[in-house]
Amino acid sequence: MSTQRVPLEALQKIRQHFKTALLVPASEDHPEMYTERDEPPKPESLEGLGSLFHFGGSLEEAIQMPNRQGQWFISAANPGTALMKLPGLKLKPEFRVISYLYRMGDDGTGATWALPEAFSTTSHLEKALLAAGGRDAPPKPEGALADFMDAIDGDHSPMSFVIASLLLRELLEFGKIGRIAVWSHHRLINALPSLPKWQWRSEAPKDYSPKVRAFPDGRVAVEFFTCRTVAPIAVFQHVDQYLAGEYRAKHLDRAIAVSQATNGALKH
Repeated sequence: MSTQRVPLEALQKIRQHFKTALLVPASEDHPEMYTERDEPPKPESLEGLGSLFHFGGSLEEAIQMPNRQGQWFISAANPGTALMKLPGLKLKPEFRVISYLYRMGDDGTGATWALPEAFSTTSHLEKALLAAGGRDAPPKPEGALADFMDAIDGDHSPMSFVIASLLLRELLEFGKIGRIAVWSHHRLINALPSLPKWQWRSEAPKDYSPKVRAFPDGRVAVEFFTCRTVAPIAVFQHVDQYLAGEYRAKHLDRAIAVSQATNGALKH
């Protein structure tokens, strides 16, 4: 078994890449509230022009239109772009990553799926909307993989699994805003933040460095730590286990220490 430490700066650069690539269009992130009496807004971009074709009619007729009324809709974003120019990882041929979004007031969530390109047409994705429920019952299109990471391939280098661990959490967070957002409040760390009154829930780690371990049978384990920057401020341990040749992971995210120092937020 070999263990390799990963520089924190490398993880931070990768995460910044994901933050830049995984962006929900503003018109979908915070949709405007329209009524049947409203006139369609004047488009300020091609994206805005496209939304006009969904404007008008009843909510049932415009179910694809971005809304804040708690109706799932298809996002125009392409989460698969996050894999472009990314060393070690790629999307398997003939697969596509798509997302549905849900907005209720200022809160919202998302559901991301990987599916064969043949099943990724708009009409096919729309069918899943008919069976969707509330926030906790997202649409799942026919042909969607149980785990979107099964659509990911790579060179199986130790670093590719570290990147996969970050990608997993970024895609799970994609589309989440407001009180539902979780991962976006985590800061990668390689040392315990200098705050007093840490209350430990388990034994304090001796080493906070991001690490990847490769086993002789091809299994890989990734470990890294974060600090949640909003109250309750906490240190989290993240451990992912990969079987040989797979990028689907058994992942664990657990708080190992909570700070009682402040009720405010910790600066990034």
